[in-house]
Amino acid sequence: MIFWIASYPKSGNTWLRALISSYYYSNDGIFNQDLLKKIDQFPTKKYFDEFDYNKKVATDTCKLWIKAQEKINVNIKELKFFKTHNIFGKINNYDFTDSQNSIGCLYVVRDPRNVFTSLKNHYQLNDNQAIKWMTNDKNFIYYIQKFEQNGYSDFQFISSWNIHYKSWKMQKKIPIKFIKYEDLQNQTYIVFKEVIKFINEITNNKEKINVDKIKTVLKTTSFEKLKKNEIDQGFSEAMTTREDKNKKIPFFNLGPKNDWKKIISDDLKIKLESIFEKDLKELSY
Repeated sequence: MIFWIASYPKSGNTWLRALISSYYYSNDGIFNQDLLKKIDQFPTKKYFDEFDYNKKVATDTCKLWIKAQEKINVNIKELKFFKTHNIFGKINNYDFTDSQNSIGCLYVVRDPRNVFTSLKNHYQLNDNQAIKWMTNDKNFIYYIQKFEQNGYSDFQFISSWNIHYKSWKMQKKIPIKFIKYEDLQNQTYIVFKEVIKFINEITNNKEKINVDKIKTVLKTTSFEKLKKNEIDQGFSEAMTTREDKNKKIPFFNLGPKNDWKKIISDDLKIKLESIFEKDLKELSY
């Protein structure tokens, strides 16, 4: 069965996947990038290759979301983690997922002011572009660098930042653990242990939580270690610059130093807090 690791872009999904893959897919808890690759993304082209659809139409894979997940669950009997940035909802009356194909979800939400600063770097946006990006309720992403061969096969409908987190938080179809990135950052051991407990309960895994393994996982997935790993080996999820397609933008950029209080202007702070006022209160930011 599919277990989702879901989030709006630039909200901590990669770090959570690094933690989970190191704990569940290694013997010793030591992180490496090959472990991260064991958690695939959905939707992606390879899960639609055997189906008939028009890759030049952005939403045409939506009709195949459930069919592709049914195929995944037929071929893989054990628990399978998947990363997604898709909202939990419908497009053209097609559900993204359902309780027959999904066993649970971990959702990471992050302070939108820090999402804003991270998006600007990752997608090379200015202030106005980043705000428009986060507030566009029709927003979607796809693998631009492989558009010629893939078209819109990797289409993910993300909508706006607040619609995204609410779509997952409010759904009642599958069990969900809602995680604030800031809690994971400030109390990593406690929060990650709760994550493992949630996964094990949902999947009826009776194995005792390995505390020593958790400690090793945390040591090898610190921001400093992940950043060094990217410098030494590169990182497949890093974007290229607009000016030079061979030059990568560091994926692990600021990490704990990504503090909106020290980065954005007072005027921009007021603007963002006005846009997301209700959400900031709801999430206690």
